[in-house]
This record gives sequence, structure tokens and C-alpha cells, in this order.
Amino acid sequence: FVLCCFFVFFSYLPPPPNYSPPKLPPQIQHGVKADQSYQRQQTSQQSVPPQKPYVYEPKEPKHPAPQDCAVDRSARVQCGAPDISATACEAINCCFDGQQCYFGKAVTVQCTKDAHFIVVVAKEATLPNLDLEAVSLLGEGQGCSHVDSNSQFAIYHFPVTACGSLVMEEPGAIIYENRMTSAYEVGVGPRGAITRDSSYELLFRCRYTATSVETLIVDVLPLTNPPLPVAAVGPIRVEMRLANGQCTTKGCNEVTAAYSSFYTEADYPVSKVLRDPVYVDVQLLGKTDQLLVLTLDRCWVTANPYPHSLPQWNILTDGCPCRDDRYLSSLVPVDQSSGLEFPSHHRRFIFKMFTFVNPSSNEPMNERVYIHCSTAVCYNAPGARCEPMCLRRRDVSLGYMLCNVF
Repeated sequence: FVLCCFFVFFSYLPPPPNYSPPKLPPQIQHGVKADQSYQRQQTSQQSVPPQKPYVYEPKEPKHPAPQDCAVDRSARVQCGAPDISATACEAINCCFDGQQCYFGKAVTVQCTKDAHFIVVVAKEATLPNLDLEAVSLLGEGQGCSHVDSNSQFAIYHFPVTACGSLVMEEPGAIIYENRMTSAYEVGVGPRGAITRDSSYELLFRCRYTATSVETLIVDVLPLTNPPLPVAAVGPIRVEMRLANGQCTTKGCNEVTAAYSSFYTEADYPVSKVLRDPVYVDVQLLGKTDQLLVLTLDRCWVTANPYPHSLPQWNILTDGCPCRDDRYLSSLVPVDQSSGLEFPSHHRRFIFKMFTFVNPSSNEPMNERVYIHCSTAVCYNAPGARCEPMCLRRRDVSLGYMLCNVF
């Protein structure tokens, strides 16, 4: 997700005599050619209008990346026959460690010679991780849920004619097509709806000819050449920045480290994974009076650069985090220990990355969101109250605002 700052001719081939459905670990005997599936996350939301999917036919097997093969031995699912060679293992897009062929951290689709789909879904195929119980096929019915699973993988094994599969004919070939999607939780407010769950969608096909079995995958590609981020200048000159510091020593404070460096203007738009923390800093510019205190009234997120457009999602209201958001935002105190010349000229807060959802269809809308904040300057004279009440109460929970409900 991108974050922007504001301001066959068909011939039936019989199965081998020793074929049996996959179990844990499944013995998948019939995979001929497959390709690593492509996952679409919230980093996978479609833009509006949606881009046309690109259909490709793999010419050579793709070798899984080393990190995709880092699967705990206790969770590994065997791919192919026990005596499969390294070359044959890689040809069906599986991992080989010198002794065993197993599925990697992806979604692997295989077409068997007895006209079955085999789909192995890895929990870590997306960030955030997939809920394996929330994955479903195009149709329902007996055999359309996973036939086996463990803590890291779910295995689907069903006839190419079942579970809502579509059938298409081409000269010399018959194509069977199905779709796999994941359910996700949606939070709905009066001005918009969001989600922080991965939204996964995979269109997969098996093409049957008189001589071969092949797998086709549809890649849902992200939007290219998106619009540039927009900034605006108001009566008070302020700047919003996103922090990007990282902990480099053992035991370091993650928040303090995050605010040690910031993205530059050339870095925007910034890409974030759903639920990743977004570290925001709002700074008063051009002032040297130490008694001036920058305050935030409302901070909110929109799906385009215009602050009054819909949908919207509130992050702060009256300077306080919104209590009705399942993933509570948090204010970051800024004091002399921050090393800033004028700590009172800064306001910082953290929220978890999300994307907007169409409230009518519950479909993810855009892959880009924009942050806006309304600000004011308070003069910290004796008796003045410049801090939001949510920071002054002993019972902090009382200070949170209900701001995304009807």
C-alpha cells in the first residue's frame, strides 16, 4: 500500500495405478508443470477502475526464492514422490533441500493428469499472514474446502469440473478455471470503511491437451504511474513527515529509533504493509518562541488528496486517538529528551496501516491513502491548557474518543 502525506482438444489421461489424494504430508504424484502463484495483498487492493489482469503462460519453471523455502521441518508438506529429483522438484515450483521436496511459502497450483486441481496455500504467502480458514474457492460443496492442513499450510484437492470451475474451449485444448479468495474484516464508520487484513485473490487455470498438462496463473498487477503526492500551505506553516528509523542495537527503543530519521520528499509515495506502524511527525516551521505549542485537532485519512473527500477515517479527534478503532492509534510524547531544539513545536502519533473498502461491495478500493491534520498554535502562558484532555486524565481509556461510529 502506498502512503502519501498531505500538506484441449481434450483427451482424458488416466491416473497412475498408485494415485491417492494428498495427505499430510501429501504425496503429489501427478504435477507436470506449475508456476508460483501471485498473491495480491492490502498491498493488493485494486485501484479504481481496476486494471485488466495480465494472463501469462510460464515457459520455464521459476525457482522459489531462498526465503520462500525457509519452512520449519515440522510444518513441511511433501511435494511430489519421495524419490523425486531436484530438477523435477523445481519444475513443479517446489523447494528441494538435497533430501526432500516440499512446498514453499507461497500458493502453489498444480494440475494432475487425472484432471484435478491441487492448490497448496501457505499462511505466509501474504503480509499480514493469511487466515487459512478464511480462504474459499469460486463455488461451494463437498470437497471444496481444504482436505488437510497444519499450522502453516492448507491443501485443496478437487476435480477440475467441481467447486464452480468454468470450462472454456480452444482449438486442441480445454481450459478449466477457478478462483481463490480470502475473507477479511471490515471496519465501517460514518465517513468510510477500512480493513487491515490481507485481501487475497488468485485466478488459476489448467489447460488440457492431447499431449501435455500445463498451469496458467493470472497476475493482478498494481497500478502503474500513480499521481504524485499533494502538499498544501496554510495560515500556519507546518510540515508533516513520516519517520523511517530502524533499531540497530539490541534492546533499543523502537519508537525512539523510528523518529531518528525521516523519509525525504523524493521517497514519497511510501509503501507500507497492512498493519505496519506508520510513524507521523507534524512540525511547526519558522518559529523560535519556546512558549508556542503546536496542537492537533483532528487527523484523518482519505483515499485521494482532497481533505474533504469521502471516504474518510479518523485517526485523532480533539487531539486524542479514536477509541472505536480496533487498532488504537497512540500519541508519542515529545520532550527535551527527544533532542529537538523546540520540542513543543512537534506533535507525533502512530497508527496501523489500512486501506479503504467500498461499503456497498466490501471490496478494497485504492492502494493509496493520504493523511491530513488540522492544527493550531497555543501560547503556553500561565493557566493555559495546551495539551489534549486525553493526556491529562489518570484513566487514559476515558480520554479516547468514539469518532468513527454513527
